[in-house]
Amino acid sequence: MTFGRYFEDFEVGQVFKHWPGRTITEADDTWFSLLTMNQHPLHIDEHYARQTQHGQRLVVGTLVFSLVVGMSVADISGRAIANLEYQEVKHTAPVYHGDTLYAESRILSKRESESKPDRGLILVETRGFNQKNETVLTLKRTVLIPKRPSNEF
Repeated sequence: MTFGRYFEDFEVGQVFKHWPGRTITEADDTWFSLLTMNQHPLHIDEHYARQTQHGQRLVVGTLVFSLVVGMSVADISGRAIANLEYQEVKHTAPVYHGDTLYAESRILSKRESESKPDRGLILVETRGFNQKNETVLTLKRTVLIPKRPSNEF
């Protein structure tokens, strides 16, 4: 059984709608905050958070980032040799406990490797959005993808 796509399987302009979505629970966020040592009170202190402009705790931004990238693995980087670069990571709206995240990715460009003929690079833009279709995160990343071996054509 195979997982992921080869370089040849990607086309510029191609859009992938990643499925399924993921509902973020309070436990997810609390554990992630503890695991990453992010002790900002906006994430762990309900009393504090109620007094902010948001009126409640926010989900840790790097958890949102991790989930959105994770949702894209089956479609984008399942065969990746490496994620080489993340760029232009933008948190565009808050995420709260109970929100459900979804994601989609668009192939912006692709090119063959200059140094190794068995691989290529794709530039992908990924958008994370909530159950109201509000964009909460955008990012671009460069992924190094193997080419299809000659015995698999």
